[in-house]
Order: sequence, then C-alpha cells, then structure tokens
Amino acid sequence: MPLELAQTQGAVPRGRLLLVDDEEYILKSIRRVLRRGDWQIETASDAEEGLKALERFTPEVVISDFRMPGMNGVEFLSRVKAQVPRAQRIMLTGQADQQAIEEAINRSEIFRFISKPWNDSHLVLTVKSAFEQYALQAENERLLRVTQQQNEELRRLNAELETRVALRTHLLSQAKREWELSFDSIETPLAVVRRDFGVRRANRAYSDLSGDRLKEPLSELSEEGAEPLCHKLLFDRDTPCPGCPLPEALESGKGARAEISQRGRTYAMAAYPLTTEGRAVCSYRDISDEREMTRRLIDTEKMAAVGQLAGGVAHEINNPLGGILAFAQLMKRDEGRNASDLESLDLIEESALRCKRIVESLLKFSRHSRTEDRRAFQLNKCAEDSAVLFGAQLKAYSKVKLELRLAPELPELFGDPSQLSQVMLNLLQNGLHALPPAGGVLCLETGKEGDRCYFRVADTGTGIEERYLGHIFEPSFTTKPPGQGTGLGLSIAYRIVEDHGGIIKVDTQMGEGSRFTVYIPIPLQLERLP
Repeated sequence: MPLELAQTQGAVPRGRLLLVDDEEYILKSIRRVLRRGDWQIETASDAEEGLKALERFTPEVVISDFRMPGMNGVEFLSRVKAQVPRAQRIMLTGQADQQAIEEAINRSEIFRFISKPWNDSHLVLTVKSAFEQYALQAENERLLRVTQQQNEELRRLNAELETRVALRTHLLSQAKREWELSFDSIETPLAVVRRDFGVRRANRAYSDLSGDRLKEPLSELSEEGAEPLCHKLLFDRDTPCPGCPLPEALESGKGARAEISQRGRTYAMAAYPLTTEGRAVCSYRDISDEREMTRRLIDTEKMAAVGQLAGGVAHEINNPLGGILAFAQLMKRDEGRNASDLESLDLIEESALRCKRIVESLLKFSRHSRTEDRRAFQLNKCAEDSAVLFGAQLKAYSKVKLELRLAPELPELFGDPSQLSQVMLNLLQNGLHALPPAGGVLCLETGKEGDRCYFRVADTGTGIEERYLGHIFEPSFTTKPPGQGTGLGLSIAYRIVEDHGGIIKVDTQMGEGSRFTVYIPIPLQLERLP
C-alpha cells in the first residue's frame, strides 16, 4: 500500500505510525482520526504486508488488529517486538477477544488495547502516549549510552589517576628519602625549631651532638608542644641560650646569626625562617678549634713581629750597656773612692747587669735556635736536669714540694735540649709564683701521646683568670707587681716550642691551679732531620 501522510503539506512529522488491519474502512477511519496529530502514517492490509513495511519504514508506534487472515495480531506484534523492540505496540480487539488480550500481554508486551468500536479522543490520547513512551525510552537509552560512556571514561580517568597518584607517591617517597639522606649526611648539626624552641626535626649530626638527652627519634613526635627543647637537648640548659638568633629570625623573616658559647665550646649558630609560620632551620657549627687555630696564628704573627723588633732594640742597647758596665767596673778599681761612691757604683753595676740579662732574653726571643745546637736527646734527661737546677731555688721555699713523674722508655726527640730546659724552668718558676704563701705542690711530668711526647708542669696555685688566658703568651704581659717580672718568660717559651714544631696547651681552674702541657712531635727518621 502506498505511503500516506496524515499531516499538512510542509509540516514536519512528529513520529512514524504503522496501521495494520484487513478492513479498509477501519484503516481509513483511524487515519482520519489521527491526522490531527501530524504523524507520518503508513498502512498495511495484513501481517505479511506489515512486516515488509516494518523493514523499510521502522515505525515508532504500531497499531494492529487482532483478527487478520493468516498471521493474527498477537503473532504479528511478537514479530514487531523482535525486529523493533523499542516500537510501542497497540492492539485493536473486539469484545470477545479477552483470551487474545491475555495472550498478547504474555507474548507481545502490548502497550495499550483499543476496543472496537473506539472513542476518537481516547484513540488520539493513546497514540500520543505511545509516541511519548517511545520518546521516553529513546531518551532513556540515549542517557544510558551517555552514562555508560561517561562511566567508561570515568573508569579510564580513575585508572589513569590511580597510575599518576601511584607514580607521584613513589616520586614523593623517593624525594623524601633522598631529602632525609641528604639532611643526615650534612656534618653540621641542623634542626627545624619552633618559636617555643621545640625541635621538630633534626639530622644525625644534631642527634650525635645532643647525646643521650635525645630519647627517641624526632620524626616520631607528632603532638605539637611535645617536642624536646633545643637548649635542653644540646647544652642541658633549662632556659634559652643568651644571644640565640631564633627569635630575631622569626620576627624579621630573614636569616640571623650569632655566636653561642656553652659547655666550653663556641658555636656559630644561624637561623633561617621557613614559610611555615613559627619555624626556622637552625645550624650549629662548632668553631672552637677554628678560633684556637686563629688565636695561635695571631700569636705566631705577634711573636714574629715582636721578635724582629726585640732583636733590633737589643742590638742597639747592648753596645752602650756594655760601655756603662765596663766604666763602672773600672771606676770601682780606682783607689781613694769613698764608701758612698762605691755604693753608687755597685748600684750602677747591678742595674747594668740586670739590663744585660733582659737584653740577652730579648736576643734569645728574637732568634731561632741554630741548626748546630740541635741533636737527638732524651726528654726525661732534660726534665731531670731542669728539676736539679730548680731544686736549688726551692731550698728557700720549705713549704713547696716538687714532684717528678717520668714515663719510662720514651722515644728520642730532636731539638735543642738547653732551650727546652729553659721552657721547663720558666714554667716551674711561674708555677712557684702562683702558689699561695701557705705553700703547695709543683709537678713536672713527662709522657707519650700518639705521635708526640709531652712534658707538663702543674701547680696547686690560684689559677689564671679567664680574661687573662688570651694574653699570657703576649710579650711584656704580666700579672706580677711592677719590678717582679718582665712578661717575656712565656712569650720566649712559646717561641722556643714553636721552633721545635710543638704546641703549648693551658688548663686552669680558679682556686685549683694550672697545667701547662708542651707537646713535641716524635721525628720519623732522625737522620733526615736537619
């Protein structure tokens, strides 16, 4: 049957409708009722023709009569359901077709039934509902496809995200591990410190410096305020260190530096604020040895400069001083001198001899020991000779006791034993002057430590004040009353020890005494030394 349009010319059809009935007047009646719906309508006179139309037309709604020659309506709508599952199926039935209705429900899943004769309004509403149902199913299927596509895309994105998260997590773990290893490999003690001086993180050098005071790893401390305090960990102090740069760094937002002296050591501390509020990275560099080396270098330079000056001055003074001494001795030999003149000449001679001794000390201070005076010697023999010479002086000090402690089997040293004896005697003399009037003990000790030998002079005197320690080896520095010391003894001793490649260390405690230890290196091969 040819295609018939139920809409006005030029209008866009709102849906495709297939009518199947073996009675021509029913098809015309239904087409006439449904033309107001502007649907595209095609008709077929039996089921076979309807199946052919179904293939080329693909209707959205199918209306079929139940009783038709050949294939009945139930079988036809079952075929429609199989070929076009989404198409809405409506069956026309008579009053005696109740069994057919039940069969149609079970086999064909009919959308609606229209009884003959039908009501036009009811027919239009039923067809309209069928098209709406078709559109709703189509939209649901479209939404299902979109949802499935989106779910698939979401699954893909989730899988990609999980891969990226796993990769980022691995990279972060690796970066964290590298950062921790780098942090721990730094030899300078480092710590992340809060405003209240609580330590949040610390490297291995910091933990080593804190010693046993760090009971557990800092990385496991999570509660705010539970962190150990920096000054307690490092220096066992109950209060913050004086001059700590941490508050200044956090206040200004810039790095701050300061020197902190604690437990006999000096640390160059630097604090650098983090972006995190109230935290800073603090470093603690031990500069005690560096300061000691700097002090020794300065002392060496002073000794060199003063030595040159002393040598020049001594030579200039020595000649006129010899003339004064010679003329004074000649005048004493003249006969007829009265007692007053002789007394004055004795004072002149005594003063000249004293000046000569000072000049000789200056000359010894200004020049290095000569090569021909150096030889292999035993440190114990040098100490014994010095003790014998000093023992004669001790006869006037009955309350002072000298102890000699010599280590056995010391290796030979190379140098000028007379100059080192001079150092020992000078240290013993200084120790004697440091003893109180009630007396005390002086001790001269020798020993070996590593690749060097040492001799040590200890006293039980008053000790040296800390403010004087940095000056005791300076020329002309003395704490003795005027007229009792020149201040050259320790400076000359320092120069002699330096010429022998050694060092002097001082340990003192107020009220307990002082110890001067001189270290002399042991030569590897005596024959190769000059």
